[in-house]
Amino acid sequence: MVATQVYQVDPYQPDPAAIAAAAQTLAAGRLVAFPTETVYGLGANALDPAAVARIFAAKQRPFTDPLIVHLATAAHIAQVATAIPPEVAALAEHFWPGPLTLVLRRGPHVAPNVSAGRESVAVRVPAHPVAHALLLACGLPIAAPSANLFSRPSPTTAQHVLDDLAGRVDLVLDGGATTIGLESTVVDLTQTPPVLLRPGGVGVAALRTLLPELRSPDAPVVVTDTEAASSPGTLLKHYAPRTPVLLLRGAAGDDDQRVHILVRTLHARGLRVGLLLPDEEIAHYADLHAELVSFGPAHDMAAIGRALFARLREADSLGADVILARPVAEQAAAGGIGLAIRDRLFRAAEGRAIDAADPAALGIVLSVVRREIDRG
Repeated sequence: MVATQVYQVDPYQPDPAAIAAAAQTLAAGRLVAFPTETVYGLGANALDPAAVARIFAAKQRPFTDPLIVHLATAAHIAQVATAIPPEVAALAEHFWPGPLTLVLRRGPHVAPNVSAGRESVAVRVPAHPVAHALLLACGLPIAAPSANLFSRPSPTTAQHVLDDLAGRVDLVLDGGATTIGLESTVVDLTQTPPVLLRPGGVGVAALRTLLPELRSPDAPVVVTDTEAASSPGTLLKHYAPRTPVLLLRGAAGDDDQRVHILVRTLHARGLRVGLLLPDEEIAHYADLHAELVSFGPAHDMAAIGRALFARLREADSLGADVILARPVAEQAAAGGIGLAIRDRLFRAAEGRAIDAADPAALGIVLSVVRREIDRG
């Protein structure tokens, strides 16, 4: 355990002394948590295998799950990647700094454990002023996954970081809440045609203006925990609270009574239920013995994205035995950040979904709860 230092900084004009302290910590091979526009990152020197190994130890993260390398500017990309394809220049001009990660061929100086031993490396240039100042001050590429315990909801505030990693991280730069709240889009440029590995803050339609052949899988990309993944965020269980989550299939309003019956039956069996729903649905379930948490207005994908991980953490804190969550509508997820929201909820639920009108729904919920109890 270490004594975690916390520096509160203005998110737009961070204190140079705090940035210098964080840069010195990184140069010494230690860990720094810092805000980006997506989520808080847990950073280490991407050129130092021992420093990178501390990230995996602090997060309890498997070495098969790679990290993203953050750069101060696109001009530094040659420090970490090789055989850079021509598309990178246009993508960088349009989307960097910003929430787009590109998977490229790994350069010889990058620590192999950054990339789960693969010959690729995931790279981006963050837009947050604190992250940018830190990258400039330390003069290093920073490997940084989300600053949370592995598989838990990502942190969008410094307090989330401390809830998970106090005593595990050397220094935290507290720059307030992140502005996007969901991780970056990941595109693999080592494949032909390029492939979307993780939806995020940059939408598919925007990417296709520059990558018209971009392949976007119909279902979330899922790898096993024994595979060396080419992108973070592709395991089935990810972004998950400790309380088991199941997604509610069906359109909002169509299954109100069925959900009422299901929740009442679970309550009668001694189980506390959490409901994670859009604002518009909360009032429909106010009469139930259930913990109600709203993730924002159903039509505002940006607002839901900013709040989603915080609301998952909130729902997890209420002592429920199971959380039933409403995914965003398919039409809302067809482009932009809605697709990323659906992906995060899918993984938070480990792909589990129920139809409240299905007679088997009760048995599925009870089975999931029992399994979680058996897991410990």
